[in-house]
Amino acid sequence: ANFALFSTLPQRGDLVIHDALIHASAHDGMRAGRADRAAAAHNNPQAFEDAIVAWRRGGGRGAPWIAVESLYSMDGDRAPLDDLAEIADRHGAYLVVDEAHATGVFGAGGRGLAAHLDGRPNVITLHTCGKAMGASGALLCLPAAMADFMVNRGRPFIYATAPSPLLAAVCRAALQILAEAPERRERLQTLARHAGQGLAARGLGADSGSQIQPVILGGAERTMAVAGALQSQGFDIRGIRPPTVPEGTCRLRLAITLHVTEAQIDAALDGIAEAVRRIDGAGA
Repeated sequence: ANFALFSTLPQRGDLVIHDALIHASAHDGMRAGRADRAAAAHNNPQAFEDAIVAWRRGGGRGAPWIAVESLYSMDGDRAPLDDLAEIADRHGAYLVVDEAHATGVFGAGGRGLAAHLDGRPNVITLHTCGKAMGASGALLCLPAAMADFMVNRGRPFIYATAPSPLLAAVCRAALQILAEAPERRERLQTLARHAGQGLAARGLGADSGSQIQPVILGGAERTMAVAGALQSQGFDIRGIRPPTVPEGTCRLRLAITLHVTEAQIDAALDGIAEAVRRIDGAGA
């Protein structure tokens, strides 16, 4: 869906300013599209506005597009959506929000962190049907004219095999569950807070404020050794290395779900702390 969006909607003469940490699929779409593109410093609204102003001063006449994730996949931090929406309004820009990690977890009815921006003519949101919804595919929520344009011009949509009616029914049911069972989101957020507080208490990192809790360990060898130790204990904890994250920021990525308990989270965090102590001690 990211590829389809960015390769279809922004036109020649437009500029897409994207957060430096946006999903790889968005980069793929921008490379295949006709608009120019520029990176902005992560979660820095002023950097987005400065890029638009500089582009206009340099003769840019098309539409600016601001592309971000609402919740970032490696740090679990949130985009400053209200600030970015104001910038979009001031400069006649479109705001594209990838809600992949927030859909089903945040917002009214699980509609994501940009739910309060719904209905604005310059806001587009993308929601994966995977992750929280437990299916596959994605939803694009955008003004009707843009939706018609995507249906008629979006090659990844036109030339893909259509999803089965069964998948559509599963997605519909998932949306209904999200809307009618807020206690599931509340429980998940309780577990996420427990994990974040546990990380901080053990000196493993700060609480990200979301269900994605990174444990940044630095070097790849150290990170993979800790991950291997946890996996040998039965924990499905993965090490993340470059090019997914920058050099020197290798990490364990904890993704909290409703399928774990506080006790299991504590056991995993204790295992991480012990593995770090043992591996670092052996290295010394």
